[in-house]
Amino acid sequence: MNPEIAVTAGWLERDGRPWFPVTGEIHYSRTRRERWPEILGHARAGGLDSIATYVFWNAHEPEPGRFRWDGNRDLRAFIELAAEHGLGVVVRLGPWAHGESRHGGFPDWLVERDLPTRTNDPAYLELVRAFYTETIAQLAGLTVGEGGPVFAAQVDNELYDRPDHLAALRDLAEGIGLRVPIWTATGWGGAQVPDSLMPVYGAYADGFWDDSETEWPAFGPIHFRYSEVRDNLTVGADLREALDGVEAGAAQTRPEQPFATCELGGGMHVAYHRRPLVTPEDVAALALAKLGSGSVWQGFYMYAGGTQRVGPHGTEQESQATGYPNDVPALSYDFHAPIGEHGQIRPHHHLLRRQHLWLREEGHRLAAMPTAIGGGSDDPEELRWAVRSDGRSGYLFLTTYQPPKRPLAAQPGVQLTVGFEDGPVTVPSRPMDLPAGVSVAWPLRYRLTPGLELRSATAQLVTRIADGEVDLVVLAATDGVPVELVIDGATGPRVIEPDCAPGPACTIELPGIRLLVLDEAGANRLYRLPFAGRERLVLSDAPVYTGEGDLVVHPDKHRCTVAVFPPTGLHGEGLGEPRDEGLWRTWDLTVPDAGTTTLMSDLHPVHGGAPEPRRGGPMDRLSAPDDYSGAARVRVDVPDDACTTDRTLLRVKWSGDVARAFAGGELIGDHFWHGRAWDLDLTPHAETIAAEGLVLELLPWQRETGVWVDPAVRDIPDGVAIDAVEVIGVAKIRLRPETA
Repeated sequence: MNPEIAVTAGWLERDGRPWFPVTGEIHYSRTRRERWPEILGHARAGGLDSIATYVFWNAHEPEPGRFRWDGNRDLRAFIELAAEHGLGVVVRLGPWAHGESRHGGFPDWLVERDLPTRTNDPAYLELVRAFYTETIAQLAGLTVGEGGPVFAAQVDNELYDRPDHLAALRDLAEGIGLRVPIWTATGWGGAQVPDSLMPVYGAYADGFWDDSETEWPAFGPIHFRYSEVRDNLTVGADLREALDGVEAGAAQTRPEQPFATCELGGGMHVAYHRRPLVTPEDVAALALAKLGSGSVWQGFYMYAGGTQRVGPHGTEQESQATGYPNDVPALSYDFHAPIGEHGQIRPHHHLLRRQHLWLREEGHRLAAMPTAIGGGSDDPEELRWAVRSDGRSGYLFLTTYQPPKRPLAAQPGVQLTVGFEDGPVTVPSRPMDLPAGVSVAWPLRYRLTPGLELRSATAQLVTRIADGEVDLVVLAATDGVPVELVIDGATGPRVIEPDCAPGPACTIELPGIRLLVLDEAGANRLYRLPFAGRERLVLSDAPVYTGEGDLVVHPDKHRCTVAVFPPTGLHGEGLGEPRDEGLWRTWDLTVPDAGTTTLMSDLHPVHGGAPEPRRGGPMDRLSAPDDYSGAARVRVDVPDDACTTDRTLLRVKWSGDVARAFAGGELIGDHFWHGRAWDLDLTPHAETIAAEGLVLELLPWQRETGVWVDPAVRDIPDGVAIDAVEVIGVAKIRLRPETA
């Protein structure tokens, strides 16, 4: 049967039950088609139940009336593959998308017609009708009402003052035949969203679109404390000011609509003039703060990075040349997302997965729990806390986290009392210190069995899985926080302080239930995956997902370990003999071809002077250089046998200004230095590199230019330095279930 999806005043419902979607943005047209299965597999393994994707008009109608849905433009094939991975789909229809795409995704031929776009102008709407008609034809049979995965559609993006046009776009799409239960529009910037659309919101730790004189944007701090404010007047403000010459209006409140997000920053892009360094911890803390603030739909932008398309006019990135305030890299749209531009699995993929596994288990309850914000001001000395509760049970949220540029101190002697319908719960039972830099959500009155509850815990719930007649409840300790579990049953509450160190072997046996208390490192290795006929827990040192019934492991080191619970058999190349370790059956996996080889190190290549700084665009910001005459040129000799694994990355650990990579004269990658290494995927260019070599062009850093980089990496000398150039072999190993 097709699921019934509905929107209530407070949350979403699926088949009459509260539903807490977890959605990640993945752009099919910016990802190599052969990598789609891997990216979607990792997304599902990361705890997502849905993905969102822009339909970029300029990718699909490069010439008037000539539509293309081939190659990695094949929206239909991408959605069908998402469904195979158990993922729902939100289609962001445009017609204007932004997404750092040239002209916001509008084709050049449309811009050249000088129509009043993003209005109800009849000539413009006729062109939109043609684009929507072609797009909706790709979705035939794929909506939830037809048994498919598409459950929501967004019209336009960041349109804040034309509710009549937003309403007209929905009417147009429905008139063509698109039927989905949820229609959305972005609500930030004081947007005027019509009643026929649900506003969805965003939150970023930092922004490349702010000025180079800004140390931390005004919108940053609020996202690391609990707040009832959903709106953000500063995200997208540069475009409003630059393109329309106006400032956003007052923040809009929609208490009759759920607090839903579509753009929680999964990382952050960089522009030439401003290059944020958003960390994995920033991403995870911001996401948890939104849960404590009442979010009922976690939507991340980006969840997987990509590469800008190359079209009839060259690379299709946003730039000052097309009237935007900011120059961004010509090709790279890595966004430092949980899954990188080349499939790299980043630490926040693991940090977020812990939250998502919890939402998979408890999301239906959390969605229906109102939020009460206790401490949530901008006073850094105040304890920041919030409670989500249904009156009988709930979760206590606490945070001492802000980004390193403005950190918070530890909170001594933390103890709070939370009221419930039948009496209060005090947690912890005696005051304890909460370390600096942590964010937690502790369960209160969590039902373990019909006669037993976890009255409180100073560890976070991760997941729960059946093991025969006894469930296993998995908790994650927080570094620096002693684990205290208060168990309440027929004889009253008792305090348990485990005598084992948190980790894969730390289990607590209770009547009818078993608890596992993982440490942070173990929790970051934990997956919950369908395998060998049922849901199982997997502990893996290497990224893993399930595909075609197998565990698919992507190790980038010679050795890793994989453990499974409930135990089952595994077969596959490189597996050692199994060993039973407490709950787990564990294997060592040896992968000779995977690993890192250093090709060169500690280089200070000869270069000329930095090009003269230029400014441009409607806000007179620093422009990306176009003069590479002074660049250092470094030839990288890649060994002939380097590209024998599933994916071969070149990692350049360097400092400078802007870098480009060429294979046989073709630009294959670029990078604005901002403190992180630069990764290139050599795999699709292996033959060219073998025949003609790989050349890097590196422009020197010049501090007086005024480019903003994070304080953590700001103190570097002018010039170009290469700490190391490495080749990383990433393997793909299929582990098959044991057959009878």
